[in-house]
Amino acid sequence: MTTSHYIAGRWVEGQGSDCITVHDPALGVPFAEMMAASVAQVDQAVAAARDALPSWKALSAGTRAAFLRGFAEQLGQRREALIALQMRNNGKPRHEAEIDLDDAIATFAYYAQLAEQLPEKNREVPLAAPGFTARTRLEPVGVVGLIVPWNFPLVTSAWKLAPALAAGCTVVLKPSEVTPLIEQAYGQIADTLGLPAGVLNIVNGKAETGAALSSHNGLDKLSFTGSNSVGSQVMRSASAQCRPVTLELGGKSAIVVFDDCDVDQAVEWIVAGITWNAGQMCSATSRLLVQDGIADALLPRLQQAMEKLRVGNPLSEEVDMGPLTSQAQWLKVASYFATAREEGLQCLAGGKALDRDGWFVSPTLYADVPKQSRLWSEEIFGPVLCARRFASEEQAIAEANDSRFGLVATVCSADLARAERVADALEVGHVWINSVQAVFVETSWGGTKGSGIGRELGPWGLSGYLSVKHVTRCLG
Repeated sequence: MTTSHYIAGRWVEGQGSDCITVHDPALGVPFAEMMAASVAQVDQAVAAARDALPSWKALSAGTRAAFLRGFAEQLGQRREALIALQMRNNGKPRHEAEIDLDDAIATFAYYAQLAEQLPEKNREVPLAAPGFTARTRLEPVGVVGLIVPWNFPLVTSAWKLAPALAAGCTVVLKPSEVTPLIEQAYGQIADTLGLPAGVLNIVNGKAETGAALSSHNGLDKLSFTGSNSVGSQVMRSASAQCRPVTLELGGKSAIVVFDDCDVDQAVEWIVAGITWNAGQMCSATSRLLVQDGIADALLPRLQQAMEKLRVGNPLSEEVDMGPLTSQAQWLKVASYFATAREEGLQCLAGGKALDRDGWFVSPTLYADVPKQSRLWSEEIFGPVLCARRFASEEQAIAEANDSRFGLVATVCSADLARAERVADALEVGHVWINSVQAVFVETSWGGTKGSGIGRELGPWGLSGYLSVKHVTRCLG
């Protein structure tokens, strides 16, 4: 792939020093290569976005909404190709890849609706003081850099791209070097729709490209999803420019199961929370807190469910869980298996890398994991579940909140009043009650503590790309 970067409405060859190799994780073999963008090409992309900003933000909200609906329609027309690519490059089972695409489509359609409502939000503001009038204007932040991760390509970029375009911002998108292919669809769709040149720019690359974008003085805002270590670097770069950032970072989330729960239903929610996308989710509920009264019945049933999961190549088998997406992640998860053995943890299921082609690991369950264990406190980003028992509601809340992260949590209980009470007490950004992790575009996404800054999705996602201006006039 030579023309792998979309800058100022044109596909161009990468001029950077890094070669990006794209792998099929189910086989562990490469199937595409591209040259990374150079620092100069990042400059060109930002300049193109800057040039396009005045005319793009001057378009009517309805015109921008029409473009967003066009993105949604075009994604749907590319359905089978995008699902196949998501399966091949990420290792996702078909049902997961289908949900990813539906999520991206729904995101563009939703923000098209919100874009149409923007003129209504520019309104007069009543003042208590006589002799003055005031009005509010919502204006685009400006040129925005978007850096997205490899675990949900197409989806995370839609969560950022759609509200940014709806607000009237122009963007430079940097996909992950692990999964750079599927975001190419956005550039292809921009060509098909006749999106004005420079409104959307896509630069691919590794750390050098990301650093050049995050530190660029031509940006007005940066939105980043990824690891805490890289997120802190992004925040340092932004601080030099006093630039606003949205950061969606890591998690070490709890699922709390009370003893009045149906065991089979609880097992379904637990397994989904740790094995979806092979556990490669910042929202993975990787800490299981199970009440004493149900633990002896639940843990054996959970062990059986984990052992029955079908793990394999989603392109050739009907599977419940695919491989880890990269060799680096496979090695990281394998290192935690070694740590668990060193710590003497009780392994009820899995706990090993699988001896086959590709980057597969077994769904894993550890029981009675002490709080001082690294596996209890550190984000593993794999299908590794650690369980502890609790006696009371107060203890469950305290242990769930005892984390440097605060992204999500799940509460499982037949007592809905208690479930709601516990949900209110948890220090996280999103709580599910008696549910799998269903994420809807109308709700917010983001966390507290070390899980990030700001919110995506819902009206909050749009407001992150809008600046508030007040105009006050003296009548005298």
